[in-house]
Amino acid sequence: MAIFLNAGSRVIVQGITGSEGRKHGARMIAAGTNVVGGTNPRKAGQTVDLSGRDVPVFADVAEAMAATGANVSVVFVPPAGTKDAVIEAIDAQIPLAIVITEGVPVHDTAAFWARAEASGNRTRIVGPNCPGVASPGKSNAGIIPADITSEGRIGLVSKSGTLTYQMMYELRDIGFSTAVGIGGDPIIGTTHIDCLQAFQDDPETDAIVMIGEIGGDAEERAAAFIEKSVTKPVVAYVAGFTAPEGKTMGHAGAIISGSAGTAQAKKEALEKVGVRVGRTPSETASLVRDVMRAG
Repeated sequence: MAIFLNAGSRVIVQGITGSEGRKHGARMIAAGTNVVGGTNPRKAGQTVDLSGRDVPVFADVAEAMAATGANVSVVFVPPAGTKDAVIEAIDAQIPLAIVITEGVPVHDTAAFWARAEASGNRTRIVGPNCPGVASPGKSNAGIIPADITSEGRIGLVSKSGTLTYQMMYELRDIGFSTAVGIGGDPIIGTTHIDCLQAFQDDPETDAIVMIGEIGGDAEERAAAFIEKSVTKPVVAYVAGFTAPEGKTMGHAGAIISGSAGTAQAKKEALEKVGVRVGRTPSETASLVRDVMRAG
């Protein structure tokens, strides 16, 4: 069992003939992901060699789905073309679109997110500006290294790509059911709350790790959701305890306004509803070990 991505997932790569699409497409295949095709309207009908496998290239997502039964798309398209690529995936009603691209204009993200909503949310969007989704031992869609952890019973949802990798590595001996990098942009598709609900519903996830960061109120909203709807233990880390006030740090979404959005405010909101919060990634991993030992 895993959330969003499993051994049965059939993955296509939008932008498969570009350097990033090729590189990470080959990586995904090496990790055991079932990559069944890709798209580039100018190279439809050709194949691309990924890890010694000839992968077919289609004109668009709808054609790829019809030919291969694909149910996941990973988007490696430059920022200027990302909006059109995601709208193409939404119009084809692919169940999951994982948008890796960094630097997508917020207006474009708002546009394709609205298109998904208007289409009845038949397509789950993860990202943009995210590392993807990995269900160790089953499938890996995006840029998360496949060899840093193992299959297990921890669920991870994270705004930060790098901290996703660190947490997966620190807890590699226990392992993960699924890790979801949701991205740190001001507007994203899948949220902390969406992942918390999915992990709560997954019978093979025993504990949840949530990584947030300064700026916005996503973590405070997640805390309110946890209080009402999550019975599994949740451990959290909020990046940015040492960030100077009033300064934008890192991700576009990490903007502090007065006391709102600070790491301390988020920590207090989470602890108030019973979430244990580490002050460093290593301390957070240690708290997760305590939770898993307590069983």
